[in-house]
Amino acid sequence: MTSDRQLRVGVLALQGAFREHLEYLAQAVAAAPFPGIQWHFCEVKTPAELERCDGLVIPGGESTAMSLIAQRTGMVEPLRDYCTTHPVWGTCAGLILLATTIVDGKPDQVALGALDVEVRRNAFGRQLDSFTAPVAFPWLKGEPFETVFIRAPVVTKVEPGVEVLSTVERGDGSKVVVAVRQRRVLGTSFHPELAGDYRFHRWFLSEFVVGDSASPASA
Repeated sequence: MTSDRQLRVGVLALQGAFREHLEYLAQAVAAAPFPGIQWHFCEVKTPAELERCDGLVIPGGESTAMSLIAQRTGMVEPLRDYCTTHPVWGTCAGLILLATTIVDGKPDQVALGALDVEVRRNAFGRQLDSFTAPVAFPWLKGEPFETVFIRAPVVTKVEPGVEVLSTVERGDGSKVVVAVRQRRVLGTSFHPELAGDYRFHRWFLSEFVVGDSASPASA
């Protein structure tokens, strides 16, 4: 008799919507269990807690505040190292933190460089601080996923090796990049933890953490 595989996924809990991500991860597993895997989800605030995780989610929030707290708590270098060897997903402010270049960032704002992209904060302007848009992701079965944008960043430049997963259309008809992947690092401008739909969280667990990956960008 074989025992279940134990996998631990943490959510960076320095600032932002980490509780919502923890709830969605738990609900994603409860709604559709993974045979042979026992999941553990936890808050991550220290390097020691980070080391115990098989994957990490960096939530949305205030990117400058998150960066400052990470510096004060000695988390910057552990996070940077972790991103080179483990699955990581950043949403909204988390995407900004994972980027290599932040166009309008503060002088002391940290960029972990886990994604070879350039991002711009609050890129949709004040008139569109918050909005939703249905997006059809080929790997999510069923109806289009309702993406939630709140003062969202966009990816303005993508280097070779980065896979563009999704774009949305601005009011002027131009398209902007809102989801990217580089190997086992995922970045989204939107907030899946506010969509009332657990499919994106389950996909992250399946595709990135479990390692059942078929994308060329993860090779």
